[in-house]
Amino acid sequence: MKTKTWKDRSKSVLLALILFALTFLFVMPIVWIIFSSFKSAGELFKWPPSLLGKNPSLSNYSKALSEGNFVVYFFNTVFTSVVATILTVVVNVMSGYAFAKYRFKGQTILFGIVLATLMIPLEVIMIPVFKVIVATKLYNNLWGLIIPAVASPTAVFLVRQYYTGIPSAYMEAARIDGASEFYIFTKIMLPMAKPIISVLCIFSFMWRWNDYLWPKLVINSKSKYTLQLALANFSGEYSVDWNSLLAMSVISMIPVIVVFISLQKYIIGGMTTGGVKE
Repeated sequence: MKTKTWKDRSKSVLLALILFALTFLFVMPIVWIIFSSFKSAGELFKWPPSLLGKNPSLSNYSKALSEGNFVVYFFNTVFTSVVATILTVVVNVMSGYAFAKYRFKGQTILFGIVLATLMIPLEVIMIPVFKVIVATKLYNNLWGLIIPAVASPTAVFLVRQYYTGIPSAYMEAARIDGASEFYIFTKIMLPMAKPIISVLCIFSFMWRWNDYLWPKLVINSKSKYTLQLALANFSGEYSVDWNSLLAMSVISMIPVIVVFISLQKYIIGGMTTGGVKE
């Protein structure tokens, strides 16, 4: 019995050490970026390196905010991320709800097509979608960043699975009481979907906020740059302004971290509740 207990404790200690090491590997680069953003150019490349430096200051942040159009870039990123997230949630929650709670002709085939699109890489559809953007005069327009990715097969699948796990008895009872389908969806079924809606908000917001490739293709004017394009623009042909780049990187991380921390408690619940059947 003692040998078994010792083995169990050894496994727990070993697992804790492994998890601590992995946490350190993932978190340390972020911590290093944050502390390095307060260093001067000389301290940034000093050897041996120090975590914070001798004279930390906010000069890098003031330089990043004053030079260029950082406020414009920040607004563009917030606008595209928030609007795209709202539209993504509205469209995909309604679609997933329809697949889960209504029966219509061709439903299985249509849902199969939705799932099949998950296997299509972005690179395959990028050129056709770009041509559509140009044809609809959304090129070099922030709406060209928002509209193409609103309908998400992954989001439809997650919402559909989530609503499948909610008994239809709620809907039937409301219908008996004379409630309309719109009332049932907005007042009864939608509030039950808060966990999965939170998951969609996190994933959608983080994806739009960190997206670089699509804005690089669609946006041509600097006045419509997002933060990711602006960060890449700090890298010159022959030199990189590392101080301002680090400061802007830290600022660009803050909204994503805030959104994630605010909604993280819903992630596991939203992803797993769909596995519970009636």
